[in-house]
Order: sequence, then structure tokens, then C-alpha cells
Amino acid sequence: MSLAILGGSGFLGSALVESLLNCGYDNIVLVSRSITASTTAPIDPETMSIFGGKCHLYSADLSDENQVKRFYDEIRPEQVINLAALVGGIGFNRDNPGKMFYDNIRIGIYCTHYAHLAKVQKYIYIGTVCSYPKYTPIPFKEQDIWNGFPESTNAPYGVVKKSIGVMMDAYREQYKFNTISLIPVNMYGPRDNFDVKSSHVIPALIRKMLEAKSTNDDVTIWGDGSATREFLYVYDCAEAIIMALKGCKSPGPINIGSGQEISIANLAIKIAKLTGFTGKLIWDKTKPNGQPRRCLDVSKAKTEFGFEAKTNFDDGLERTVSWYVNRK
Repeated sequence: MSLAILGGSGFLGSALVESLLNCGYDNIVLVSRSITASTTAPIDPETMSIFGGKCHLYSADLSDENQVKRFYDEIRPEQVINLAALVGGIGFNRDNPGKMFYDNIRIGIYCTHYAHLAKVQKYIYIGTVCSYPKYTPIPFKEQDIWNGFPESTNAPYGVVKKSIGVMMDAYREQYKFNTISLIPVNMYGPRDNFDVKSSHVIPALIRKMLEAKSTNDDVTIWGDGSATREFLYVYDCAEAIIMALKGCKSPGPINIGSGQEISIANLAIKIAKLTGFTGKLIWDKTKPNGQPRRCLDVSKAKTEFGFEAKTNFDDGLERTVSWYVNRK
């Protein structure tokens, strides 16, 4: 059975493809605009070594309707996992709200609509924890997702993602389109985005602290450190997606996470210890904290298809730091 991974050359995509190959999948089509040599963000050699010769690489800009239609017309996949999205950390989101909305709404609409027209048998869409209201009771339950507006810095992205969830509900009702919506928390792990201008908090702190360690500088962190986050090791998320592909019958949304939260202040202390950074942490309280707390109720994923996160957070952080140090 042919399986297409949309946006499969990125952080989660590379982990998912690696995990699928390890599970014996051999008819995988990876779709990304990063495949072309002319792109500004080509696939790096390590990631390409995972894919090379083991899956079909297909170049397409998934925010372009004609290219999405061409892909479905030519490949006709039987199953689709849609990871494609323009993503970034709080600073990138704040600086690019229009682009975050416009690019992501096009990706979601085109990829979902043409999957239906191509008669895809199973379509899994990866949502975002940013879709939850700014003030959501802890732990976040799936039924709370429409009980308020997302945190402002994440709102364009979060609103798009849950709007595509509504689209899938509508297509399932009218066309009997077999869709599943998964909502993972913030992920971390090897091959994450370590660009401090667009990265999420864990890779940004790892890079900042390692660089500050070599120059004996202090590290400035946005906010006051009080906000909490839940983190999921990227290979655990890949496992959850594969389990949903094999055995989930619920349309979702379904939370995917570890069920544990940590403050940004305590996270910074952990990363400082792992990187050997002994300088001063400076909290820039003029910058936003983002959502005050973030921790998911992950019981539905266990009930629906037996998923539980396996990776200890300290172990996952150590592996991530080691990967980045060795890559440098």
C-alpha cells in the first residue's frame, strides 16, 4: 500500500520516515519542496542518507494548488500523513503572522481537498497544541480546543490548524473521507531546527548556551521563566503516528504528548547542566512568555491506539545535545 508523507523532509518527517523504514514500510513517497537543488533549504546530507534509495522523493510546493493537484494526479497514494507546515518559535510567529496564516491555510486546504478527490483511503493530519485557548484547564482535553482564542503570538497558526480540523469533519460527514487529526505537543530531538531566529525553545537554548560557553557570555531568554511546557521526543511522536496509521479508528482530535510539564526556568537549568554552561541566565521580561501553561491529557491516545511516550525527558535532552555537539 503506497504511503505519502507530506512535508516529510523536516524534523518530524525525517524521524517518521526513519521509523517507518525500521517497521518494514517500503512503498513511501516523501513530498517536499526541499528536495530540489535550487531551494533555499535543501535536505541536509544526514537526513538524505536516511531516505536515499529507500523511498521515492517527490518535489512539490504544497502551498501551490497546481503542484498539489499534480502530485495527487501522478502518485495516487492510498494513505497520506500530512506534516507539511510553516513553523517557528515565538519570535518567528510574532514577526510573521500574515505569512503563518496564509501559507498554512493554503497547505491545509489544498492537501486535504485533493486527497479527497484522489480517493485517499486514510488521511492523517498533524495539528498543533497552539490551537488550544490561551487559558485552558490543565491538562488540556481535546474537547476544550474551541473554548477560547489561542495565545496571540500563536493565534494565526493555531486557528488555521484547527480550522483544517473542521474541514476534515465536514469532508468526513459529506464525502465519507477517512481522516484522523493528531495534536502533538512541542517536540525536540536530533535534526531539530537550531536557527535561533526561528527555532523552538529547546534547540534555541542548546545553541545559545554552547555558544555562550565558548565566549564566556551570559544567555538572555525571553520572558520570566514561569511559563510551562510539555515536550515530546520526536521519535516518540513518530511512533504515535505509526500506531494511529495502523490502528486508530477515531477521527480525533487526539492529543499526542508525554503528559508532563516543566517550567522554562527549570528547562534552562537542565540544558545549562547538559551543555556545561555556567554563566548567568538573564530573563528579558519585556518579551512575551507565550501561553502560561501547556500540558496535555494524553489518555485518549492510549485508549484509541495504545500510545504512551517512552523516552525519559532527561535522556532525550542528553541525546539532543549530543547530536548537536557531534554535528558541529
